[in-house]
Amino acid sequence: MGPTAQSLVWLSEVAAASFAGGIVGSISGLGGGIVIVPVLTIFLHIPIDKAIAASIVSVIATSSGAGAVYVRDRITNIRIAMFLELFTAAGALVGAGLLAGHIRPRLLDVLFALVLLFSLFPVFAKFGEELPQKVQNDRLASLLKLNSAYFDKRLNQRVAYNVAGVPVAMFIMLAAGLISGLLGIGAGVVKVLAQEIAMKLPTKVSTATSNFMIGVTAAAGAGVYLRRGWVLPYLVVPVAVAVVLGAWLGTLLMERMSNKLIRKIFALALAVIGVQMLLRGLGVGQ
Repeated sequence: MGPTAQSLVWLSEVAAASFAGGIVGSISGLGGGIVIVPVLTIFLHIPIDKAIAASIVSVIATSSGAGAVYVRDRITNIRIAMFLELFTAAGALVGAGLLAGHIRPRLLDVLFALVLLFSLFPVFAKFGEELPQKVQNDRLASLLKLNSAYFDKRLNQRVAYNVAGVPVAMFIMLAAGLISGLLGIGAGVVKVLAQEIAMKLPTKVSTATSNFMIGVTAAAGAGVYLRRGWVLPYLVVPVAVAVVLGAWLGTLLMERMSNKLIRKIFALALAVIGVQMLLRGLGVGQ
């Protein structure tokens, strides 16, 4: 096989992984990194720092592609997104600026992995639930007018929802930002958990709102990778283009899925991320 043919095969593999990542990321609200980073590092032997940089760009692409559609269709709760981002950003500043270098990353990997894996239990408990039941606004939710409504294409009806557990979600987002700043990882999975478990939002709303939020977070982090020279155009361009196409398809699928199915996809992604971080923290495969 000649150099040109090898390049085309490599390009098609990167594009296929990124397309799949865009679909999974837009449906689950986690961005495409859960698919893209393992494929680029394990199968295509791309250095982890370059793979993560490409993944960060892919998250921005997923958020731009999927997030725009969800905002247009009024599934995204922008009030919740911007409110929670304040605490993620504050946690990230503390993690990166004050605590980085003082705590062993592997210990954090293990602790974070255990938190994610134990979080599967409340997610499993909601597997049979299509929409949250008997949720009442807490004081902060009423004060900030966080409750809203969206039109569910699967149910063919307008779904109004209340918001609970805002103080708990604030703490979770602060911790998510802290861990993100210390480990240099995205906090999309924790953002979905905070909205799904603590705030008791419908799954489609938590997914759409997370897609909007991760783009804001990733845009801040992308500048760091760009300054360090880790953003490689020959890698990022096919990744970003394929991710946008995958995210577009993912939005079409998500809006017509049941909340139950989306929750199962999120649980699978949660388990994969948890196991990956646990193995990394234990030094397995390194």
